[in-house]
Amino acid sequence: MLPISPRRPNPYCASPLDRASALRDDEAFLAAARIAPETMFVPLSRGQVLLAGEGNDARAVFLAGEAAAPCRESAVWVFLGLWHEGGQARAVFAVDCGEQPGLVPAFAAPAQFTDLRAAAGSLPESEAAILAHARGMLHWRARHRFCGVCGGACAAKSGGHTLVCTACEAQHFPRTDPAVIMLVVRGDAALLGHSPRFPVPDMYSTLAGFVEPGESLEQAVAREVFEETGVRVGAVHYHSSQPWPFPASLMLGFHAEALTTEIALDPTELSDARWFTRAELRDHKTLGFRLPRGDSIARRLIEDWLEAG
Repeated sequence: MLPISPRRPNPYCASPLDRASALRDDEAFLAAARIAPETMFVPLSRGQVLLAGEGNDARAVFLAGEAAAPCRESAVWVFLGLWHEGGQARAVFAVDCGEQPGLVPAFAAPAQFTDLRAAAGSLPESEAAILAHARGMLHWRARHRFCGVCGGACAAKSGGHTLVCTACEAQHFPRTDPAVIMLVVRGDAALLGHSPRFPVPDMYSTLAGFVEPGESLEQAVAREVFEETGVRVGAVHYHSSQPWPFPASLMLGFHAEALTTEIALDPTELSDARWFTRAELRDHKTLGFRLPRGDSIARRLIEDWLEAG
């Protein structure tokens, strides 16, 4: 099997922002940007993002001007970067509304805090990417308030991108956990599994797992596939990657060539695994099973393989 190139960008990968890392330590710039009327704020509450509308009409709500007044008072914020649009560079901040989402004012169109995954497939790609960026950074901030070295309280620096212990001065940086996700194929068939942790009972998806210390990505692919299904793989071909801030992963996508086909399940990971032909995957609705959600790299791995056959 030749390597299969991605046919379009993965969801959450189309951010229009210039991360402007050189400005993160410019305290004067950050102070001025936080009070500038044109600055945009991305509010989150308990990991949920602010959306207006429903279904295919859902849109992210970014606040500016007077509507952003409560956001400027937030104690937890992160400078995401600059949005260059119409000849203007607008600063963009993520802010944590904590347990008080009511701090965000009412809008002409109803808006509410919602799980990003519930609406990501209908959002414009640029909005989904900004929301994913904001969610990932604020999740890290919420989970690292105290130093992992001595337990002291941490203070935010560098526009929210560094946490410094107020006791031992250890520095802590945003964490991203690498995970491999792979479509295992042999001839005209692909291996998909069902986990009891899946949100829907009839969904089959690609295999995945976290990279362990001391192993390469290719080794992680081979280990995870064998541990979960007993299938041995040979050649491993990189496809693409996707930020996945649920809560803090980078999904590294691959197509892997199977050397064996007999399945021996690890019941702690999967309740079922099967080989599906291309025809069966194309007709999955009629056959009574679902494929992964449209905003996932898992779906892109499957679709690109189907289109290549």
